[in-house]
Amino acid sequence: MNSRQRRGIILLLLSVLCAFGVFAGVLSVISDVNSKVGPERVAYRIKNDIRPYRELSAEQFEKVSMPKRWLPATAVTDLSELNGRIAVTTLHKGSLLQEDMLVRRPALKTGQQEIAIMIDAATGVAGKITPGATVNIYATFDGQKQGSSAVSKVIVANAAVIDVGRLTALEPTEDSRRQATEAVPITFALDTLDAQRVAYAESFATHVRLALVAPGSDTTIRPGDRTYTLDGDK
Repeated sequence: MNSRQRRGIILLLLSVLCAFGVFAGVLSVISDVNSKVGPERVAYRIKNDIRPYRELSAEQFEKVSMPKRWLPATAVTDLSELNGRIAVTTLHKGSLLQEDMLVRRPALKTGQQEIAIMIDAATGVAGKITPGATVNIYATFDGQKQGSSAVSKVIVANAAVIDVGRLTALEPTEDSRRQATEAVPITFALDTLDAQRVAYAESFATHVRLALVAPGSDTTIRPGDRTYTLDGDK
């Protein structure tokens, strides 16, 4: 074997070693990528902005796949989790749906029933009272006799709000004493007597308003404070 042949064999061996080195490098890169990406999981992305405190449906979300290691622990991976839940804030288009965006919709307790009434949006209710809130329900009645004073009453104290509907335009009527042009349907969880009071007020009161009760505040209303007349305010 002459020197040229020996150089050829050496170069061939070097080429083989370089090929093995390149192959090992490729395997290392692939392994590193796999370790960073890993298996994928199903998640859900919001199609369009969703207003808070609305019932959610599967049609509002689209399925996406994400690497498991990059998926937040709170990500919703099963749309059955939407059952009985509502959004607590505006859900923005393109955001990943996560559990901390949702809360359980307030439910009825034993002995309670749902009753819904339309509340004038101009009184400041719209956007401020949400499911789970506690409110006092006020009703104003005209005097029962000619010349008698109008009366304002707290007809229900500490009423639990379980649902807030969509802002609705009202159709004006000639004999209507209410000047509201928009109203919000509010659903309460009440016992039978309080539900009757609310139904009576909606039918016969000139105005029905809600007052939001601050969490942790003293909600006791003395009997003498439930009724107000201008004549009695001295």
